[in-house]
Amino acid sequence: MVRIIPMATSIRPSFSSFRFSSGTPRLGASISTCSPPRRLSFFHISSAVPQSQFFNLKASMLLRAQGNNMGARASGNMAQASSAITQEEALQWVKKDKRRMLHVVYRVGDLDRTIKFYTECLGMKLLRKRDIPEERYTNAFLGYGPEDSHFVIELTYNYGIDKYDIGTGFGHFGIAVEDVAKTVDLIKAKGGKVAREPGPVKGGSTVIAFIEDPDGYKFELLERGPTPEPLCQVMLRVGDLDRSINFYEKAFGMELLRKRDNPEYKYTIAMMGYGPEDKNAVLELTYNYGVTKYDKGNAYAQIAIGTDDVYKTAEAIKLSGGKITREPGPLPGINTKITACLDPDGWKSVFVDNIDFLKELE
Repeated sequence: MVRIIPMATSIRPSFSSFRFSSGTPRLGASISTCSPPRRLSFFHISSAVPQSQFFNLKASMLLRAQGNNMGARASGNMAQASSAITQEEALQWVKKDKRRMLHVVYRVGDLDRTIKFYTECLGMKLLRKRDIPEERYTNAFLGYGPEDSHFVIELTYNYGIDKYDIGTGFGHFGIAVEDVAKTVDLIKAKGGKVAREPGPVKGGSTVIAFIEDPDGYKFELLERGPTPEPLCQVMLRVGDLDRSINFYEKAFGMELLRKRDNPEYKYTIAMMGYGPEDKNAVLELTYNYGVTKYDKGNAYAQIAIGTDDVYKTAEAIKLSGGKITREPGPLPGINTKITACLDPDGWKSVFVDNIDFLKELE
């Protein structure tokens, strides 16, 4: 049994935009210093007059003109109309926001061992590596292309911690390869563990295989033609698939790319993302019949997603029933603006300002 490590002090849920050299804050990108269109004015937190005050003023006029009862009813109706419009406008903005899955973050027990496996067996490149001795952790970024255009992995090693509990909720990462059998042979030759031999997926025709990295994270190898995004999936298990689909569509602005039920094997999957599966990384949500809760362990951390405005993003998440775990704003001492949230199953995501993210890469 894998020992569960306390998370309070030694394990830090890091991701790339948490740390880089500080500079002068770029106030121009903040929601509090720009002038948004009237259609999006409900997002303007610091300077706009609350709509509730506006409607209360209207209601007071009706009270004088038509009596207390009629005025109260009018005030209530107008407040309901205001809420409906606000949510509709929020969803419209989310759909227009420039979003992309940036990276997935998780913890490993031996960073050099994992880097060696990913580069030699999976063909990834080590994009950058950073040690933060004062905070007692090291990050490594790996993937199949530059971070400004590809979905990548961010590994976190916390000093002195060599084991984590992956839990039952995390499923796997997906990698598209042109020849699954050949890739599996290479992994075997390098001493890698093959959890499922190559063959058609249950209930389908796509050739797949499953392998495990040194920490026990599973990778699904999917046989596809050439693709600009080989690191193509993150699979998470959820307890209510329709609830999750609704949340990711409204709060995250993702599209339901496809949904497939497999009654013979008692599970249903939904592919969510910001573009076609063959060209973009996607989130694969899996519902197993009758299972509503999972153990998340302490190994998998989060997905980071780019956005043009973390303030508007946080408001849209709240209006969609999501839980904000970090209010939007710049991180202390640096420019990067972020907000963090939990989905209905407790899976964490972090939204990162697009401009700030690119500045870090520079």
